[in-house]
Amino acid sequence: MTVRTRFAPSPTGYLHIGGARTALFSWLHARHHGGAFVLRIEDTDLERSTAESVNAILEGMTWLGLEYDEGPFYQTRRFDRYREVIQQLLDSGHAYRCYCSRERLERLRADQLARKEKPRYDGHCRHLERPPAPDAPYVVRFRNPLEGTVVVDDLVRGRVSFANAELDDLIIARSDGTPTYNLTVVVDDTDMGITHVIRGDDHLNNTPRQMNIMQALGLQPPAYAHVPMILGPDGKRFSKRHGAVSVMQFRDEGYLPEALINYLVRLGWSHGDQEVFSVDEMVELFDIRDVNKAASTFNPDKLLWLNQHYIKTSPPEHLERHLGYHLGRLGIDPAAGGPDILAVIRALQERSKTLVEMARQALFLYQDFDHYDEKAAKKHLRPAAVEALTRLRTGLAALPDWEAEAIHGVVVGVAEVLELKLGKVAQPLRVAVSGGPVSPPIDVTLELLGRERTLQRIDRALAYIAGT
Repeated sequence: MTVRTRFAPSPTGYLHIGGARTALFSWLHARHHGGAFVLRIEDTDLERSTAESVNAILEGMTWLGLEYDEGPFYQTRRFDRYREVIQQLLDSGHAYRCYCSRERLERLRADQLARKEKPRYDGHCRHLERPPAPDAPYVVRFRNPLEGTVVVDDLVRGRVSFANAELDDLIIARSDGTPTYNLTVVVDDTDMGITHVIRGDDHLNNTPRQMNIMQALGLQPPAYAHVPMILGPDGKRFSKRHGAVSVMQFRDEGYLPEALINYLVRLGWSHGDQEVFSVDEMVELFDIRDVNKAASTFNPDKLLWLNQHYIKTSPPEHLERHLGYHLGRLGIDPAAGGPDILAVIRALQERSKTLVEMARQALFLYQDFDHYDEKAAKKHLRPAAVEALTRLRTGLAALPDWEAEAIHGVVVGVAEVLELKLGKVAQPLRVAVSGGPVSPPIDVTLELLGRERTLQRIDRALAYIAGT
């Protein structure tokens, strides 16, 4: 048997973290078994589904590197197939037309709640022989078995049983003829040959209903794995109040896709004490049966730690592809002038937790700054620094070769002549050229900045001191 999994989001918003983890687990299960991963867009909710949401989902999948082997398939393009199956169920007696008005159903629900009963359809039209009027509107309901038990041998949760008496006759076609979720999922998973359905445990209650529809159609259900939800640090369901929830929002905040993927795979799955996994390791080691039953808590600090690890250890050429997006948001095009971007990345890798942070730290190397950090200027750009900055300017201007080792020699030489600690010379110089108190080592900073800009900024700092 060839393993076939699917990710089937509804395009009613962005690709959120919970959906991304489900997609990842499905993708890993398929890759681990040498199978296929299918992308299906469940867009039958015509009022809420949008092209923008479809694009957001596709963009998120692409950014994460979750390549799909087939699709995307759109449910709105399969209505003829759904109508065919609905008619098949009507013809076989496994479905029936329900003419109950909305008012009757609302009264039924209110009465059941008043009696503290579970709201469910009472089967009023289940044995109806003829419609109340020739043109009476109707929905189509599945004729759920009244007796027996549906057993789900879940790959994550173990054996779960549902009494058919607790499952009412669900609607499989609305009054306008459009199919509902549980019907379309059954048809699609069957037609697409899905062998393993991996999805959130909020769908667990749908599974017995779908299995009953499959049985009525004479179909073999796939294997199911329902993964637990993700909680925020406060123990409540992860949502916008906890911060970023959209995959692309994490990109915008400067996270690398491999860091987010690594973090998501550890939300509910583990392999010993290992924390950092390459994609190849994930594919080799992942087993859906090892996913925890309990909900997982999202830890932003852990994700940030992983992101910093990947920034530190990734080749500069890889970081360049992702950093370019953040530099562009700051109006920087490294190709238009300034230091070599790979050299800048090498200088900033050790001190950057996010790509946003790296881009901001690189800004002074490509653009002149408008003002100095107030606290740094007050401490370091004072009259006492004038002699050191003046001597530095003279020594740097006279250098035959503009490279870090020679620059370091000038800075050390000025400190020795003035009998100052190196920091008393390097720090005023750093504030002068970068505008703030933090940068890579001063010799590396100046080499990247270039001779002309360095001298211009020293002159500006001396003028600033003279004017204060």
